[in-house]
Amino acid sequence: MRYADLAAVYDKLFSTTKRLEKITIVAAFLKTVPAAEIKTVVPLLRGKVFPDYDERHIGVADKLVIKAILQATGTTEEKLAALWKETGDLGETAARLVTTKKQATLFSQQLTTHKVFTNIHKLATTIGSGSVDQKTALIAELLTSATPTEARYVVRTVLEDLRVGLGDGTMRDAIMQAYLCEELGIVYNADKNDLGLDDEKRKQYDELLAVVQEAYDVQTDWTVVATIAAEKGVDGLRNVELTPGRPVKVMLYQKAANITAAFDTVGKPAAFEYKYDGFRMQIHKTGGVIRIYTRNLEEVTTQFPDVVALVKSNVTGDDFILDAEAIGWNMTTQRFVPFQEISQRIKRKHGIAAMANELPVIVVLFDLLAYDGRSFLRTTYTERRAQLARIVTHKDGISLSEQIVTDDETAAQRFYHTSLGKGNEGIMAKKLDGLYQPGARVGSGVKIKPVMETLDVVIVGAEWGEGKRGKWLASFTVAVQDQGTGELVEIGHVGTGIKEKAEEGVSFAQLTEMLLPHVISEDGRAVKVTPTLVIEVAYEEVQASPTYSSGYALRFPRFVRLRADRGLMDISTTEDVERLYSGQRGRNGRAGI
Repeated sequence: MRYADLAAVYDKLFSTTKRLEKITIVAAFLKTVPAAEIKTVVPLLRGKVFPDYDERHIGVADKLVIKAILQATGTTEEKLAALWKETGDLGETAARLVTTKKQATLFSQQLTTHKVFTNIHKLATTIGSGSVDQKTALIAELLTSATPTEARYVVRTVLEDLRVGLGDGTMRDAIMQAYLCEELGIVYNADKNDLGLDDEKRKQYDELLAVVQEAYDVQTDWTVVATIAAEKGVDGLRNVELTPGRPVKVMLYQKAANITAAFDTVGKPAAFEYKYDGFRMQIHKTGGVIRIYTRNLEEVTTQFPDVVALVKSNVTGDDFILDAEAIGWNMTTQRFVPFQEISQRIKRKHGIAAMANELPVIVVLFDLLAYDGRSFLRTTYTERRAQLARIVTHKDGISLSEQIVTDDETAAQRFYHTSLGKGNEGIMAKKLDGLYQPGARVGSGVKIKPVMETLDVVIVGAEWGEGKRGKWLASFTVAVQDQGTGELVEIGHVGTGIKEKAEEGVSFAQLTEMLLPHVISEDGRAVKVTPTLVIEVAYEEVQASPTYSSGYALRFPRFVRLRADRGLMDISTTEDVERLYSGQRGRNGRAGI
């Protein structure tokens, strides 16, 4: 397929902010893509060459791209630098430079999506001696054959900064419209910017959307979902199964105000479990190999050899997928250690054995998704818990989550306070006949915590400090995800709660060091960064505000902790913010009391 066709789609997406228009553009394009080429076109459409569960990145910096542009266009460094300063975008810079170069390259080869995908994929897998020159050549080869429009998006894709506003929600809806809508007779009305659905059609539409979303939550790869939708339709999507070794979107839980509200949601009796202050672990075993993933789908097997050993010795079965929590444990005090103290293990690449001894964790298992060839997604929580109990040997370091099953509010309240007394965040309440729904916040379970709900936000920008903080980034622009479009929308600036001295906690210097490799551009003291670093923030109040693109602002936001276990798929959404904004007037400060 011609890459020019895809580049034209990028241009259309870039030119509109209307979500329904983006959906229609992508859906119309997908209908033209041969089934055999979906595997290369869909990743490029999203600006990625790896599925969401694959932790690899293209990993190319500005300097290497500049070198490739110079090689492909024959321009001077001075001209490129001046043009880059004018445009502020290397993609646009490449497009303008290629305009003049194309006059001398009339016989260059026409780009295909397969060629672009192959070359960009090689960028992430080319390592070792001479790799810089090889990577430069891979990019330059594409730019030599590219039209100005193609060059713009080749460079943006290589830098993982496509800028077309194609989020997961838009991708899901586009797949739905491209492959599943004809039987419903649903046609997008561009004039009204509306789908024009009556109540019955809207119900059918929403049901099919849920099927597409559920298929993605199991496969965590839009390429697979699009391929199944194109070849097998809705029945194929409904029959998507779990694959041990491929991480699944974990089930998420809504917040309940108190025990009474929890019972109202999950019914009586209910299972109550400790809500531990650890990080979510999805543990897979297949072919005798154990792999561990965070809720962000990042593999951390190497960082937790102690967990691998515990699971290997104390969980029976040839293949399985377990939902678990890793919690720091202080053997002296016999108390749980806060997540912040053990989160550094997630990113550790060296000295792993020493770190495991210094910051040991225990593994608490609380759900079962698959076991020995059988999916447990369609079985009740009671059945899943019973099977989990049969396959786990309890010993120091590994156990099932602490649990009671009751219909008595007093007993549940007592359990709640016991959990808090042991240093936990609160408790979970789970519906006994509830199903496990990957990625969903449904009524199958709720969490009860004693403090106002915090938000997980991603840093999208920052400003250099002044005075004694002048050498650090000291104010951080944070964003949540728009529930409708999937795009990031700003909600405030965070500068408090961060320490000046590393020994006191997460410091300005630490955050600066983590963010600098991800800086996209600088304008005076302000910098824009690739959204990769997720933090948890507290605040005094959510306010309506036209200042930020979310429409809301956090009053007195305060840094709480790094969320190394979370990524863009896990951050709070505008729906979360709206719920907090609407409900805060009646807040009493302590849930469950």
